Amino acid sequence: MTQSRPRSPRLLIVLCVAFAATPACFVRRRAVPTPAARQTRPLLTATKDELERRVHEVSDPILSFVMRADLSPSVLNPAKGAATDYATVGAYILYRKPADIRILGQDPVIGSTIFDMVSNGVEFRVSIPRRKRFVIGNEEAPRTSENKLENLRPSAILTSLMIQPADPQTDFSVLENDTERAAYILLIIRREQDQFILARSIHFDRYTLQITRQQMFDASGSIVSDTTYSDWKSYNAVPFPSEIDIQRPKDNYEVQLSLVSMRINTSDVTAEKFLLEQPPDTQLQELK
Repeated sequence: MTQSRPRSPRLLIVLCVAFAATPACFVRRRAVPTPAARQTRPLLTATKDELERRVHEVSDPILSFVMRADLSPSVLNPAKGAATDYATVGAYILYRKPADIRILGQDPVIGSTIFDMVSNGVEFRVSIPRRKRFVIGNEEAPRTSENKLENLRPSAILTSLMIQPADPQTDFSVLENDTERAAYILLIIRREQDQFILARSIHFDRYTLQITRQQMFDASGSIVSDTTYSDWKSYNAVPFPSEIDIQRPKDNYEVQLSLVSMRINTSDVTAEKFLLEQPPDTQLQELK
């Protein structure tokens, strides 16, 4: 059996000289940016435990809130790489821990109700006065409407608004340090029977340690929800993002929220505020 002979040092020298003599038109030099070149500010450091505490700091103090926001919905068309933007509506959003949410959308000009929806985390109810429709359904009911915005569920908004800590009964977390994007990523892993799945990821800006993004995944690892957060402000001494962009790629819609006002832990957010009965002269539709 013939063994391969090592390359001759002379051959390597000849190749190097040949490439060095190559005309300039065959050589392209480019600058490779380094993290230091992108930002002059120093990166902040934090441990996994410290980042988990930051999630608790933005979640634990909120027992209820009343939010007024500009709500801008869009329908996405991935096949065409396009989006259809709809008119911005004024929205009132009420929340009461653990899972009660009510979202009231109003015409910005005349103030009439466009939609009114409530959810307790299990069942949702939606009133659409202009169409004389009233919908009752399970939050997990199939989203089959051709009108993508009609597939919007109140709980989809709530899970994006509230950035929850990992559940110590079912979850554990792993920390990724993405130096290329100057971000910490807290990966929340959930055990379901005999399998471990990636449930969520929470992204932190390494220049501020503020939360900038939260992604939610299904059992196959596909993105269910992708929410970005910016312009954090203090409301009643509690930090909360004033700009929120919720994308639901599987449902093909996007909702942008721009906060106008926010009242946290007010006594007027009672159980009665989350009752929505079917108005008279409306058609009932049940989704199961």
